[in-house]
Amino acid sequence: MGAITDVPGIRVGHEQKSGDGWLTGVTVVLPPRGTVGSVDVRGGGPGTHETDALDPTTLVSTVDAVVLTGGSAYGLVSAHGAQRWCEENGRGFAVAGGVVPIVPAAAIFDLGRGGDFSARPTADMGYAATVAAAAEKDGHDVGRGSVGAGTGAMIGRGQFKGGVGTASVTLENGVVVGALAVVNALGFPVVLPGNPEPSARSVVPPLDARFRVPDSPSADAGPPALNTTLVVVATNALLDVAECYRTASAAHAGLARALNPSHTLADGDTVFCLATGEVALDRSTETARQVSLITLQSAAADVVRLAILDGISGSPISG
Repeated sequence: MGAITDVPGIRVGHEQKSGDGWLTGVTVVLPPRGTVGSVDVRGGGPGTHETDALDPTTLVSTVDAVVLTGGSAYGLVSAHGAQRWCEENGRGFAVAGGVVPIVPAAAIFDLGRGGDFSARPTADMGYAATVAAAAEKDGHDVGRGSVGAGTGAMIGRGQFKGGVGTASVTLENGVVVGALAVVNALGFPVVLPGNPEPSARSVVPPLDARFRVPDSPSADAGPPALNTTLVVVATNALLDVAECYRTASAAHAGLARALNPSHTLADGDTVFCLATGEVALDRSTETARQVSLITLQSAAADVVRLAILDGISGSPISG
């Protein structure tokens, strides 16, 4: 399967709390200085911070850290902790004698899953996750499952455990493409016949059961479960911001291949793309440029699918 940290320079840190009403956490992806990034938000219920700054038409092209967090919109405060660490370490957009770190963030909905609705990630947790990422060595193992932002994650309308998953692939031209996913989806995993993904296969219900609506829904039953799958795609390829955006867009295909349904009104599905710029693509002709980008973006979709399936434990939620 590999991991997103197979991309040289990419580090991942987790911080989480469980027990005493807590079941949530923060995951920080810390790239090398000068990493270019963009994002594509497709879900109907996103909770995001600083994603507009990653538009290809805006001023800043680089990203200092990406924060994935629980706690819905409340949890986005954890990005302030990552931003504080970046400022302390001189990472950010230079301005007025200081720096402004570019730290986009996105959140999953896990409020109340530990029993206390007010137990959600804080700025200190975001800081701690960033410290943990910075302390890792290049190529380190990445915590999977119920860690970081995946601590309180569920899938399949809250029936099964979700979590953090990761995967990578190395292409013939030396380009590495990795993905990290926090899987908290409304949908169920899609597993094709013959694929060796037993934990995911064990939670797949019959097709009609995925879309069954109660005969008599109660007027006071409240809204359906809120969800979201968050993904960071990273590569060592040299890409500009527009190409990062297009790669993030292409990577959403992997999300749709892994989860059914995906990109629903109740999911805030978001894909970030980071490019460290170590390996130049073949741009000798326009055809070569297109083939290089299409190959990379196809690989991004593939590793996103694998990372999502890697984040699904198949364990039923008790109680």
